[in-house]
Amino acid sequence: MNRRPYTFDWPETGDKEKDAVLSDGEQSIEAVDLAIVNQDALDKPYLYYYEGEAAATTQKFIQNYVDHEAAITGAYRFYAPEVAVDKDGTASLSYCEDQGKAYVKYLKTDKVKKTKVTAKSYVLYRTSLKKNDKGVWVIQKIVSQSGSPKCQP
Repeated sequence: MNRRPYTFDWPETGDKEKDAVLSDGEQSIEAVDLAIVNQDALDKPYLYYYEGEAAATTQKFIQNYVDHEAAITGAYRFYAPEVAVDKDGTASLSYCEDQGKAYVKYLKTDKVKKTKVTAKSYVLYRTSLKKNDKGVWVIQKIVSQSGSPKCQP
């Protein structure tokens, strides 16, 4: 299996709910990668963590890899998390992703498309989450910004 290594540089906060948001956030990221590996834009594991608008956006993202018979290889680092939990059962999680050592790999040819590291290699994600009836923090909305100044080294 073509699994990419992840580094999550977001330590536990000591707050049970915030740590649950961070943990489910990690699982949601890995579930999207699994869908790409499985070449399935309707892969059940990622649909466990994404609903509504976020599920539709993520499905398009995965489908692009499926359409091009591509996967992801290399290393990803996630850092600078900011998490807030509201009393109404909603939360927000924003974080940065360093894509500088991550590449697209075409499955038929095994060819890896290497790209130069630029400001756009650093992406800021903002997510809105809601706790479902199983106690899982599910992403309702996700917005990304490539080249975010906040994420630059």
